Amino acid sequence: MARPLASFHLVVTIAVLLTVLGLVMVLSSSSVGAVAAAGSAYGLFTSQVIFAVLGMVIFYIALQIPVRLMRRFAFPAFAFSVVLLVLVLIPGIGTVSQGTRGWFVIAGISLQPAEIAKITLAVWGAHLLASRRGENSTLREMLVPLVPAALLVTGLIVLQPDLGTTVSIVIIVIALLWFAGLPLKVFLGIVGTAATLAVILALTAGYRSQRVRAFFNPGDDPQGAGYQARQAKFSLADGGLWGRGLGQSRAKWSYLPNAHNDFIFAIIGEELGFLGGVAVIGLFGLFAYVGLRIAMRSADPFLRLFTATATTWIIGQAFINIGYVVGLLPVTGLQLPLVSAGGTSTATTLLMFGLIANAARHEPEAIAALHAGQDGRFARLLRLRKPEAYRTGRSSAARTVAARQPRARAAAPERSARPASGGGGSRTRKPQVPNERQRGAAQDRRGSAGRTEPREGTGRARRAQPAREPARGRQQTNRTTRGSNGRSGERGNRR
Repeated sequence: MARPLASFHLVVTIAVLLTVLGLVMVLSSSSVGAVAAAGSAYGLFTSQVIFAVLGMVIFYIALQIPVRLMRRFAFPAFAFSVVLLVLVLIPGIGTVSQGTRGWFVIAGISLQPAEIAKITLAVWGAHLLASRRGENSTLREMLVPLVPAALLVTGLIVLQPDLGTTVSIVIIVIALLWFAGLPLKVFLGIVGTAATLAVILALTAGYRSQRVRAFFNPGDDPQGAGYQARQAKFSLADGGLWGRGLGQSRAKWSYLPNAHNDFIFAIIGEELGFLGGVAVIGLFGLFAYVGLRIAMRSADPFLRLFTATATTWIIGQAFINIGYVVGLLPVTGLQLPLVSAGGTSTATTLLMFGLIANAARHEPEAIAALHAGQDGRFARLLRLRKPEAYRTGRSSAARTVAARQPRARAAAPERSARPASGGGGSRTRKPQVPNERQRGAAQDRRGSAGRTEPREGTGRARRAQPAREPARGRQQTNRTTRGSNGRSGERGNRR
C-alpha cells in the first residue's frame, strides 16, 4: 500500500475479480432455467457477457474523463436521467417486467434508466456540495436543490414501483450529506424522516407489506411470501464449509426463484461453501477500505465527496443484498454489485468503478509518480492520459471574497460610529483639515528641495524633506559637495 498507484491497481483488480466471478456464477445458476426457457444453457450468460464487455469499455472511458469535464456535464446528465424516468412511466414507451414499469427495450436489449439516475445523482450532488463547501455555506445551500431533486427522482421511481432502487437513492443522498459535513442534528432528522417514509412505503403496497410480514413471521406463509427467504437459507446450509462444488447446486433446479439475480449469493454459498461466501464479503470489504482511502488522500473536494459516496453506495447495496439472503433484512430486490445477473446494473457499476479508479489516479502521490514516468506497463498499454493536479479555482476564491464583503460592510458603520478615545459620550469625530504646515510639506514632497522660508502662522522656519531624485541628480549633488570642500570641482555650493 506504500506505492503511489496501489489504490488504482486494487480498484482495477477488485472490479475484474468480481466481474469474472459474476459471469461464472450467472452461467452456473441460470443454465437450468435457460435450457427450460430457450433450449440453450448460454442464453442469459451470453447477454451478461455482452454487457460485461460493454461495461469494461465504459470503465476504460471513465478512466480517461477529465475531472473538469465530469463536473461540467454533471447537471445536464442528471436532467437527462430525470427525463428518462418520466418517459419510462408512459405506457407504450416503458416496459413492465417483474411487476415494475422501469425498462426500455431497444432492439431486444433492456435498459433501466433508474440505474443511470443513481450515477448522475451521485456525480451532480458531489459537484453541487463541493462547489458550496466552506465555513460560509449555509444549511439552505447544502440542502437546496439537492434534497428536492432527490425527492423528485425518488417519487418517479416509487411510481414504477421499485423498492430496491429507492433504497439506493436514499443511501446516495444520505452519504452525500454526511460526507459534506451536514450538522449532526439535521442529519439525524433527515435519517429519521427517511426511515419513517420507508416504513410507510413498506406497509402501503401489497407486495412490500408481504415481504415485511414474511421477515418478521417467516413461518406464517412458507409457500408464499416467505418461500424465497427459506429456500435461500436451505441453500446456504446445504453448502457447508467447502461447498458442493461449482455447478453442483440443487437450488437452481427451480427450487430458488431468481437464483441468478437477487439470490445469487445463496448459490455462491451452496457451491463454493462458507469459504466462498467469506471471500466475496472480503472483496467488498477490501473495496470499502480502498475507496475510503482514495477519498481521504484526494486533494480535490469533489473527488473526495464523490468517491466516498460511490463507495458507500456500492458497499451498502452489497450489504443489503447479502443481509436479506442470510435472513438479517427483509427482501428488497437489490442486486449484488457485479455478481448478480443484470446488464444495465453491471455496466453502470463498472462505470462507477472506473470513476473511482480515475479518482485514485488523481491522488497527489499518484500524479507525481505518473508525471515522473512511473506509470507502469498497464497504463502504457492502455495509453491512459496523465491526470492534472488539483488547483483551487478562481470561482472559489471569488466566493470567499464575496462572502467576506458583507461582513466588512457591516463592520464599517460600527467603526465610524465609535466615540474618539479620550472623549466622553457619543461625540463623533470631525473630519481633519490639513493645516498650513501639512500643506507645505506636501508641496515639498511633490518637487521642492533645499530650504523653505518661514511661512506666516507656522511659528518658525523648518527644513523641507529632500525629494527622491534619479541617479543623475545624485551625481550632481556629489559634485556640488566636493566643490564646497575646496577640492577639484568647477562648481561651488551656491546659496
